[in-house]
Amino acid sequence: MKDGAVSAMKGVASGVSPQLKLYDVTHEIPAYDIWEASYRLVQTAPYWPIGTVFVSVVDPGVGTDRKSVVLLSKSGHYFVTPDNGTLTLIAEQLGIQEVREINEAENRRKNSGESYTFHGRDVYAFTAARLAAKVITLAEVGPKLPNQVVTIPYQKASFDKNEVTGAIPILDIQYGNVWTNIDKKIFNQLNVNIGDNLKVRILRNNEKIYEGTVRYVNTFGEVQEGENVGYFNSLLHFSLGINMGNFSEKYSVYSGNQWSIVLSK
Repeated sequence: MKDGAVSAMKGVASGVSPQLKLYDVTHEIPAYDIWEASYRLVQTAPYWPIGTVFVSVVDPGVGTDRKSVVLLSKSGHYFVTPDNGTLTLIAEQLGIQEVREINEAENRRKNSGESYTFHGRDVYAFTAARLAAKVITLAEVGPKLPNQVVTIPYQKASFDKNEVTGAIPILDIQYGNVWTNIDKKIFNQLNVNIGDNLKVRILRNNEKIYEGTVRYVNTFGEVQEGENVGYFNSLLHFSLGINMGNFSEKYSVYSGNQWSIVLSK
C-alpha cells in the first residue's frame, strides 16, 4: 500500500478481465516473512467461496530457480505463489489436490521477459487472473508436479507427560495478544477448568523468554485490567493476552516458526 506495486498487480488482473472481483488479504506482512504469509493464507482461505484464487507474493528468492506454482487445495481454493514455504500450512490444513508449475512461456505478461524482480505483477497476478477468468484451465497453467510443496518446520501441538506443547505462529498484532496452534482437543487433555491458573513457558529456539502463570478465562472482561489471561481466540486456538494491555510488548514475546510454548497445570 506504500507504492504502486499493489495497484500494478490489480491493473494486470483487470487487463485480463475487467469483470474480475479483486480483494486484499493483507499488505502488511513484514518483508521476507514467508512464515507469516503462510499463516495469513490459512487464516483467511477457509472463509472464501470454493474456486477463489489467492495470489501470495512474499518472495525473497524472486528471479532464482525456486518454482512458481499454482496449488489447488482439497477445499477447492487456488493459490498462486512461489513454492518457498508459503504453502506450508495450506498443504497441511486444507490438503493438496493438485500442484502445477507455471509455464512462463505461456503464462507471463506480454513483453515482461526482461524483468526479473517483480513476478507478482508479471507472472502471478497475470496467471491468477487468467485462471479466475477461465481464460485457462488448471491443466493449462503448466506441467503437473508431485503433490508436495516446500515446507517450513515448526512445533506441532501435542500433549505429553501432563504438558501441552505448541507453536506461536502469529500475533494478534493490533492488541499484542499471542496466538498459538493449540486447539481445544489437545488443550482439554490438561483437564483445566475456566478460572484455573495455568503455568506457561515460552521459548525462542529453545531459549526461555517468558515463564509465568495466567488465568484461564472465556474473555478479557472476566479479570481485572492489566491481568494476564489465557483464552481461546476466534480461530479456537489457545492464546495469551492482558486485559487492556499488550502481552507481546510487555514480555518481548513474538511469533514465527522458531517460537514455542509449553502449558501445564
